[in-house]
Amino acid sequence: MLEQLSLFDNRETTSPLASRIRPDTLEGFVGQKHLFGRGKVLRNLIEKDQVTSMIFWGPPGVGKTTLARIIAGKTQSSFIDFSAVTSGIKEIKTVMEQAEKNRIMGIRTILFVDEIHRFNKAQQDAFLPYVEKGSIILIGATTENPSFEINSALLSRCKVFVLKALTSEDLLELLTNVMKSPKGFGNQHVVISEDQLSLIANFANGDARTALNTLEMVVLNGELDRSGAITVTDQALEQCINKKSLLYDKKGEEHYNLISALHKSMRNSDPDAAVYWLARMLEAGEDPLYVARRLIRFASEDIGIADPQALPLVVAAYQASHFIGMPECTLNLTQAVVYMAMAPKSNSIYRAYEAAKEDAQNMMAEPVPLQIRNAPTGLMAELHYGDGYVYAHDTEDKIAAMDCLPESLKGRNYYQPGTAGAEAPVRERLEEIKKWRREHPASPEH
Repeated sequence: MLEQLSLFDNRETTSPLASRIRPDTLEGFVGQKHLFGRGKVLRNLIEKDQVTSMIFWGPPGVGKTTLARIIAGKTQSSFIDFSAVTSGIKEIKTVMEQAEKNRIMGIRTILFVDEIHRFNKAQQDAFLPYVEKGSIILIGATTENPSFEINSALLSRCKVFVLKALTSEDLLELLTNVMKSPKGFGNQHVVISEDQLSLIANFANGDARTALNTLEMVVLNGELDRSGAITVTDQALEQCINKKSLLYDKKGEEHYNLISALHKSMRNSDPDAAVYWLARMLEAGEDPLYVARRLIRFASEDIGIADPQALPLVVAAYQASHFIGMPECTLNLTQAVVYMAMAPKSNSIYRAYEAAKEDAQNMMAEPVPLQIRNAPTGLMAELHYGDGYVYAHDTEDKIAAMDCLPESLKGRNYYQPGTAGAEAPVRERLEEIKKWRREHPASPEH
């Protein structure tokens, strides 16, 4: 069973605020009402001590570990707290052997694994047989998408509960409770306004741990008068919250969520949203060259010939970002993002390649037609390489009546231009070319 702190333990004043204020009952738990409100299934399972193997998935500081400890306090099972950061296969096997002995004696074992995504496949596999035969009830906590980070066999035996980032209202409630609690600052005379608490709640960005650590810091840096009262000043508060720590993992799901948000905002011609998502990525530490590379892709995938200047402009933004780096290159990237959000859109280049790719992958690889092969040797000329080739520049219309696709693909239309921006006249030009070809069919031998 996890150790509980008493009100008279001297660690009440020396432990970090986030540790000593941690609730040990669901009544003291803030947030996640979609899971733990009155009558909710998960709350009932915990209160009735009927928990099954489960995964708590959510961002940092939303209560995953706290919930595991609340379960530890309510269960009649043997509870083992396990960290994926410090444990390996040897430790897993030792714990599993003890759990198996408990099972034979009729004792359930609940195993809590913090940061379970840090375990590799072999380590996760070590849990599987014990979960299957009921030696352990596994509770894992992860900040990463379980679909990507947890083995499918193990994941299929666990119920995933998604914990959401705490709202500013949740965090304000938490901070207000801390100011009243004897485990917090209830036994001290601290002068702090609700507006100041609200600023801390907003700064914490949904993370209770950040909110509590920030509150502790501003109180420690408050002005102490002769009576022993501590006043939190706006100046001290400003120093403690001058830089928001944005949730971001360059290799995790949030990385892909944000680049997707940027891409789709530009595609939807929404410059405001696009600039916001750009700022979220850059201010969280994303490599500006990664962003620029994604913009280069966008210029061809979603704009293409509708605005031929989009591609050279974003390539220039990439070069500028390479030359001057952060933070100066933020404006170069913003210019590119706004330009592409406002540019006319066409995905005809993307669709053309995807259609051609499907044929290239799935149809027989036909040889290049003879009329468009080079004949650099006498043998190739004897084999009729280049026979029937017409140099388009020598014709009046600069078009040759000659097929360039393999026989089975004649008539395929991969590129189908839209009507936006500069692609409209391209569409008209292509219609003229197609009309000319209908009027000047290639001879049968070509």
